[in-house]
Amino acid sequence: MARKVLFIGLVWPEPTSSAAGTRIIQLVQLFLANGDEVHFASAASKSDFSFDLESLGVINHEIKLNDSSFNDWLADLNPNIVVFDRFMIEEQYGWRVQQECPNALRILDTEDLHFLRHAKQQSIKHSTGLDLYNDVTKRELASILRCDLSLIISQVEMDLLKQFNISNQILYYLPFLEEPISSTEHWKTFEERKDFVFIGNYLHEPNWQTLQYLKISVWPLLRKKLPEASLHIYGAYATEKVMQLQNVREKFFVRGRAEIARETIAQHRILLAPLLFGAGAKGKFIDAMQTGTPIASSAVGAEGMANGLDWAGIISDELQTFVNETVVLYHNKEAWQKAQQNGIKIINELYAKDKFEGEFLERIAEIEENLNKHRQQNFFGEILKHHTLQSTKYMSLWIEEKNKQ
Repeated sequence: MARKVLFIGLVWPEPTSSAAGTRIIQLVQLFLANGDEVHFASAASKSDFSFDLESLGVINHEIKLNDSSFNDWLADLNPNIVVFDRFMIEEQYGWRVQQECPNALRILDTEDLHFLRHAKQQSIKHSTGLDLYNDVTKRELASILRCDLSLIISQVEMDLLKQFNISNQILYYLPFLEEPISSTEHWKTFEERKDFVFIGNYLHEPNWQTLQYLKISVWPLLRKKLPEASLHIYGAYATEKVMQLQNVREKFFVRGRAEIARETIAQHRILLAPLLFGAGAKGKFIDAMQTGTPIASSAVGAEGMANGLDWAGIISDELQTFVNETVVLYHNKEAWQKAQQNGIKIINELYAKDKFEGEFLERIAEIEENLNKHRQQNFFGEILKHHTLQSTKYMSLWIEEKNKQ
């Protein structure tokens, strides 16, 4: 009998808008391929760009936030596994899952560690050191402790969580699950490509900050050295302030949403992405490597992406060095092709899905068979669940009553 796997989404996945959308669909496809019955529920509204999950065979459900109707529906569905899409969703629905389906395996897909991204953002904003001991950290770590297993997308983040004494028993390293690169015949050559590209979802603050840095600091210097080149800016949810950055005279073009990110990136010679802060693995970098497009990145952008392998381009945090090395990469065919080959190696050795999917499913089966023992070994998580069930439950019920009035 097929297991029922329920995903509770912060939003309906939009793989053309963000790497988070791509990630959640990869997980959905993994369970479907395993023969599981997959359900996806969200209280968010669908957009024109929401992925057609039903085309994969997923059963969709619209649910309400802070509403006891969710409990009745959940008890009736009675899933074997519940996957929370980011810690905020576990905060909102975790106590209800615990109450109605106490034996369901609870998985948190962190996407990336939000507290790490928040700390980096605050560090840049206030020109201070990195303070990881913030309220977002407390919330996210509590969510991790309450779940049976949390999926971590970067080895850097795995190492960071060890500093907080989070047990490996409740953590699982699961990167982007990619098809290995077996042929490059369809890739455009060095001579067939020109110009730079940047892409990102502009609801995501690191992308907006990076775009401003490109406009004000990076592109003026690059344009002096490469007057023949243009920079093309793509991305979902480009607001008016994003669109206003276009300057045709400066060859700084803001194009809006890319229908298919990889096809768009593949037309250009270099992905220009000196990210100022962020966390997790960068979907735009995976897309670039999958299309043979070298990457000019900052250290924080490349963090956790290559795990000791040679980078698929250049990495620098010093502005002038970044510009100089990017110019070399743009003009030097041999260096460009070497970066391209490095990208192939990174994808095939670190992200090929056949290296991860089987072991992940085995780990889930192992926990399911020994769920009580697994939870006893994570006793602090059981304590947190007990207290959260009380506090969050009554806050949510109060909101529900308030909404009725």
